Amino acid sequence: MSNKVIINHKISQFKKTINVSGDKSISIRWVLFSSLASGVSKAKNLLMSEDVKAALNAIKQFGIKSEFKNNICKIFGKGINGYKYKEKIVIDAKNSGTLGRLILGLLINSPYPVKLIGDKSLSKRDFTRVTKPLSKFGATFQLNKNKTLPLKIIGSKNLVPINYLENKGSAQCKSSIIFGGIRANGTTVIKARKSRNHTEILCKYLNLPITVKTKKNFDQIKIKNVKKIKPLNYNIPSDISSSAFFIVLTALTKNSRIIIKNININPSRIGIIIILRKMGVKITFKNQRIYKGEKIADIKVKSPKNLKSINCPSKLNSGAIDEFLVIFLVAAKAKGISFFKNLDELNQKESPRLKLGSEILNKIGIKTILTKNSIKIFGNPNLKVTKKIVIKNYLKDHRIFMTSVIAALSLGGNWTIHDKDSINTSFPHFMKIINNLKK
Repeated sequence: MSNKVIINHKISQFKKTINVSGDKSISIRWVLFSSLASGVSKAKNLLMSEDVKAALNAIKQFGIKSEFKNNICKIFGKGINGYKYKEKIVIDAKNSGTLGRLILGLLINSPYPVKLIGDKSLSKRDFTRVTKPLSKFGATFQLNKNKTLPLKIIGSKNLVPINYLENKGSAQCKSSIIFGGIRANGTTVIKARKSRNHTEILCKYLNLPITVKTKKNFDQIKIKNVKKIKPLNYNIPSDISSSAFFIVLTALTKNSRIIIKNININPSRIGIIIILRKMGVKITFKNQRIYKGEKIADIKVKSPKNLKSINCPSKLNSGAIDEFLVIFLVAAKAKGISFFKNLDELNQKESPRLKLGSEILNKIGIKTILTKNSIKIFGNPNLKVTKKIVIKNYLKDHRIFMTSVIAALSLGGNWTIHDKDSINTSFPHFMKIINNLKK
C-alpha cells in the first residue's frame, strides 16, 4: 500500500458534524497514573495511537498488565511501588516526547539502569530539560554527547525533594518533575511558566497531595510524597489538537460549517481558538461542561468572509504550541502581515516546525521572514495554488503531514505528500474523517 497521499482537487463546501480521536496528552497521563494505582483502572475513548501504545508497552516492561476490548482499556495497577524492576529493561518511547520525558520521573527510584530509546525524530530532541531537574532528586543519568536519546537512568533509594524553576513553559518538563515529587520524601516545589495543566488536574481529581497557586505568568506547584493512588476510571475527551486541522479547513473553505463533538477545551489548550477568533474565524462553544476537572464542549466553526492578520501575543504561545503550523495557513490567507514571535518551543517538537512551516508557505507562494524564533507571514487573501508541490523529508512529523493535507484541500494545487503513516503517532483516523468530509 502506498505511503503517500495525492491531492489535486480542492474540497467543496461542507456542513458536517464529526468526532475526532481521544486526547493524546490525557491518554498518556491516564496510562501512567493508572500504572501506579491500587486496582483496575478503566478508560473509554483512549487514543490508540502509536504514542499511547508505546506507553502501554512501557508499563508492561515493569509488570503492569493492560487489555483493550470494546473501546475500553483496562490497566491492572499494583500500587505506587508496584513496578517490578529487572536488569536490562529498555523503554522505547517511539515518537512520544510526552511519554519519554514523563516516565523518567517515575523511574527515579529504579534499582537497575533503565535504557530509554526513541525514533529518529525523538532522538534529536533535548532531554536535559528533564534529566537536570530529575538528577537533583538523586537519580543518575547517562546521556550521549548530544544530550539526547538513547539515555540510561539509574535511580536512588534516598530521593530528596527539590525546588525548581521551570521557565520554558514545557508541560512535559513540569509533569516529569511532578512525577518525581510523587516518589521523593518531602515536599517538591516547582515554579513553572504557564503550560498545559492536565497532570495537575489529574492529581487533584485523585486527591493527591498537590497544591497549585496561580500567578500571572507562573504557577507555584507543591507536591508531596504519595502513598496510594486510587483507580482512575475515565472517559477520555477528544483532542483539540486533532480538531485544529478541521477548524482551519472550515475557516479556509467558503460557506462551510462544522461541529466537532466532545472536545477538551482546557484553558491551557485553547490558544488556537483565541488566535483564530482574533483573525476573524467564527468559533463558538456549545454544551459546555466540567468532567473530572477538565472543561469539555462541542466546537462550532463557520467560515468567515474575510480573515485578518495578527500580531500574535506571546502569552498565547504555550496554549497553541502544537497548532501553529495550521495557524500559519490561516495567516497565509489573511489580509496583511502576521507576526508570531518567541516560538523557541516550536523547534523542540517532532521536527524543526518553525523552519518547515515557513518552507511550506514559501512553496505555496507566500513570502515569509524567518528568524530562529519568529516568523512574519505576508498574507494574500486571493491565494490560489495551481502548481505541483511535493512534501517529504520532514522527520515523519505527523503535524507536518496533516497541515499539508489541509493546505492542499483548501488552497488547491497538485500535492504529493509522503509518509502518510506518520499520522499513526497521534491521529490514525485522520484520513478517514477527511474522506468523509469530501463526500
